[in-house]
Amino acid sequence: MKRLITLLLLAAPLVVMGQGKDKFTGDPKATPGVNWGGQMIKATGAGAPDLSVKNPAQARLGAERAALLDAMRNLLAQLKSIQINAEKKMNDAMKDDKIVARVEGLLRGYKVTGKRYFSDNGIEVDVEVPVALLTEVFDPEPIQQLAGLKVEGEKVNTGLVIDARGLKVTPALAPRVLDDAGKALYSVDSLSADARKVSGVASYVQSLDEAKKSLKAGDKPVVLKAIKATGSDLQLEPADAMKLLATNAGFLAEGRVVIVTN
Repeated sequence: MKRLITLLLLAAPLVVMGQGKDKFTGDPKATPGVNWGGQMIKATGAGAPDLSVKNPAQARLGAERAALLDAMRNLLAQLKSIQINAEKKMNDAMKDDKIVARVEGLLRGYKVTGKRYFSDNGIEVDVEVPVALLTEVFDPEPIQQLAGLKVEGEKVNTGLVIDARGLKVTPALAPRVLDDAGKALYSVDSLSADARKVSGVASYVQSLDEAKKSLKAGDKPVVLKAIKATGSDLQLEPADAMKLLATNAGFLAEGRVVIVTN
């Protein structure tokens, strides 16, 4: 990881600071940051052409390499800022060398989603990694449990939508859903092995309408009200906690949870 970080830092001087003013061809620029609704971490990197070579193709290739290194550096910064749970950030977790090694592996799995070629032969590159992959980073040893929730009987609902509008909710990788006594009804430990890699614990959206249309919660989600937020932890109304306990909540093992924050 130290070698990766060193390479990323060395790439910084190659960034083209004024590229945005040049004409370009290629994909529209992506919005960097954590997309909690789409469950993606996005970053953009810029690279200047290698002026020491005479071949334009080689100059552009050098620019693309520099852009990728810059994008990786920015992606690392995005990862460090992410909240894991109500108490801890990824930056805190990365003080552990084992976590650092897992993060390095995650970064290597980035996907290039866009490129822009500028008139001065500079390049911008957009990259992304799924939020769900971080589950394996901060919680590598899963203990699947549903905290006494019902997982048999008729499957009436396809997912869970939590209405947390008006509360100060902190989006996080591992939010918990609590009853009125503070007992966890849903957490990262509720996820199946597949859901940990693909779905993640929950997504965050801005409206109930958006939540109900979300593929993550399915077409027949149960909508419950949160009455309190402590960072990323959400406490349900007593009646809604009982409702969740009474229904077949097998969808929780699939991570089919959407949280409305506004």
